[in-house]
Parts: sequence; structure tokens; C-alpha cells
Amino acid sequence: MAPQKRSADGESGEMIVVTQVRSGISTKPKHRGTLRALGLGRIGKSNVLPDRPEIRGMIARVPHLVKVGSPAAPPAAPASAETTEPVGATKAAAAPKTAKAGTVTKAARASKAPKAPEASEPLEEA
Repeated sequence: MAPQKRSADGESGEMIVVTQVRSGISTKPKHRGTLRALGLGRIGKSNVLPDRPEIRGMIARVPHLVKVGSPAAPPAAPASAETTEPVGATKAAAAPKTAKAGTVTKAARASKAPKAPEASEPLEEA
């Protein structure tokens, strides 16, 4: 019987996405090594791996640290130019910036500043 043909990477087709959801700190050294073997190293990092028994075995050793899913389909490109924004339009131009809560703007500071007496007013002499 002839061996089953695989791609150049040795992958049989099915892929899974493994995402680290908990830290490897305070875990056994073997668990940290398994995370590194899965291509993970920090929380939130994901890696697309072939769905093979050896990968599933590694995931079974650290199920409390990772989340497994299927790869999502890439988002579809817009079908026509009508759905895209014009070249000059940006989100920054559409929405004006607002000041943070508790901050004073330059205009508010200028209106609150005490006014100096004008030079045309005569000064009272006592």
C-alpha cells in the first residue's frame, strides 16, 4: 500500500486555531514547554496549527491555558466602489474632537481670566 500524500509542510488539510487565554506563570515547567511547542508565549497570542493527534495531545495537557477554535474565513472584499468612502473623507473629519471630562479648554480659560483695566479709563487717585 502506498503512503498517504501530504503537502510540503506535512499537513493533511484540517487546521485549528489555538489561542492562549491564561498565563503560563506559576504552571509546571512541562506546561510552559507545551505552550512554547504550540507557538504560544503570551496571553492573547494565537497560532494556526494542523489538526493532528500530536497537536491535540499537547492541547489536552494545557486545556486550562488555551482556547481552541476553527480558522475563520477571511473577510470578503467590497463588491463595488459605491460601498467605499470617498478618498477625502476620514473619520477624524466627520467627528469633531471633544475634551476629556474635567479638562478646561483654551476658550473657557480665556473667558474666566480676570480682565485688566483698559488704558482709556482714568485711574482714581485717592
